[in-house]
Amino acid sequence: MKDFSHLLSNKTQTIIAQWLEAIRLDKKISSAKNLSRTAIEDHIDYILMAMATVLSQFKENEIKPIVEASLTHGTLRANQGFDAEEIAREYSLLRNVIFEILEPELLKASSQEVLRAVRLIDIVLDEAIARCFQSYTDQRLAELQQLQNHLTLNNQELTRLVLANQDNLSFFAHELKNPLTSIIGYSDLFLRIQKQKTEAKDSYTNLEHIERVLCNGRKLLRLINDLLEISRYDAGQMKLQLEPLDLCEVIYDVYEVLESLTGEKDLQVVIDCDRASKQVVTDSLRLQQIVTNLLSNAIRYTKSGIVKVKCEILDNNKWAIVVSDTGIGISPEDRAQIFEPYFRVGSSQKSYLPDSTGLGLAIVLRLVKLLHGEIDLVSQVGVGSTFTVTFPLQVVPEN
Repeated sequence: MKDFSHLLSNKTQTIIAQWLEAIRLDKKISSAKNLSRTAIEDHIDYILMAMATVLSQFKENEIKPIVEASLTHGTLRANQGFDAEEIAREYSLLRNVIFEILEPELLKASSQEVLRAVRLIDIVLDEAIARCFQSYTDQRLAELQQLQNHLTLNNQELTRLVLANQDNLSFFAHELKNPLTSIIGYSDLFLRIQKQKTEAKDSYTNLEHIERVLCNGRKLLRLINDLLEISRYDAGQMKLQLEPLDLCEVIYDVYEVLESLTGEKDLQVVIDCDRASKQVVTDSLRLQQIVTNLLSNAIRYTKSGIVKVKCEILDNNKWAIVVSDTGIGISPEDRAQIFEPYFRVGSSQKSYLPDSTGLGLAIVLRLVKLLHGEIDLVSQVGVGSTFTVTFPLQVVPEN
C-alpha cells in the first residue's frame, strides 16, 4: 500500500509555503495582513505531522497531537483577532493546498489507496477545525467574561466617584452658602443705611454698585440652593414633613412673594381656588417650592397677557394645580428635555432669561415624584404653556 504519510512529511514545508501565499492573496482573511509568516503558520506544521502519522497507520490515540495542536491554534487565532469565518477559510485553503500537492501521487495510486488517503485527510482536518473552533470559542468567552469583570469594576468605581462627587458638591455648596448669606445680609443692611444718607454726592453710584452685588449674590444663593435640592433628591436624602394645610393659603402666600416679578409688564395674574380642597395632607415646604417654580417661570416668560393658577379637587381622592400662561411656549422637540437639569428652552436662540439656571423644572419634577404626584405639560410656541400637577389628597409616608 502506498505510503502517503512519508510524502506528506517531505512536502510539509512546500504545503505551508503555498498555504501562506494563498492566505496572503485571500482578501476575506484581512486579519492576516499585518501578521508575520511565523505568526500565521504557528502550529500548522504540528497538524500536518499528526496527519502524516494518521495516514501511516490509523489509531485512536494518534488523534491526540491533532487535538493539542488545533486547540492551541484556535486560542492563537482568537488572540490575533481572527473571526470564525477567517479561520474556516484558512482551513479550506489548507485542504485545497494539501490535495493539490498530493495530486500527482494520488493519480498513480489505486482507488482503494486514494479513498483511504482522502478519508483520513478529511478526518484529520475536520477534527482539527472542530477543536480549533472549540478553543477559539472558549477564548472568546473568556475574553468576554474578563471584559464584563472589568466593566463591573469600572461601573462600581464610577458609582463610587459619582457618590463622592455628590457628597463633595453638597459639602462645597454648604460651605459657600454660609459666607454668601452673610454677604447678602450685610449688603442689604449697608444698602438701607446708605439710602438714608442723602448728603453724599456719589451715593447714587455707590448704591448702584451695592445693589449689583446684592442682586448677583442672591442669584448665586438661589443657584446653590437649587443644586443642593437636586443633590439631596438624587442621594435619597429628602424627608417629607407631612401636615394638613390649606391650599389656597399656600398659593396666595407664594403669589405675594412673586408679585414683584410682574414689574411693569402688561400682565394679569389670576388665582382660582373656588374648587380647591380646604385641607390636604402633604409637605408644605415642598409644595411651596413646586408652586413657586412653576409660577415664577410663567411670569418670567410671559411679557403680556394672563398667568392663571387654578386649584381644584378631582375624583379618586386627588387634587390638581394648573399653572397656565400666554408666554413664549415650548417647542415639541424641547418638551422631552424640559425637565432635565440645566436645560433651558430656546438656548440656541438665547430666548431664556439671563438669570435662568435650567434647574427649576428639574426640581419640580423631583418634588412632584417625592409627593407621589404626576406632572403634565401642554404647550405651543407663541401661544403659551400649561403645567398640570396632580397629587393625592393625602400623601402616605413610605416605610
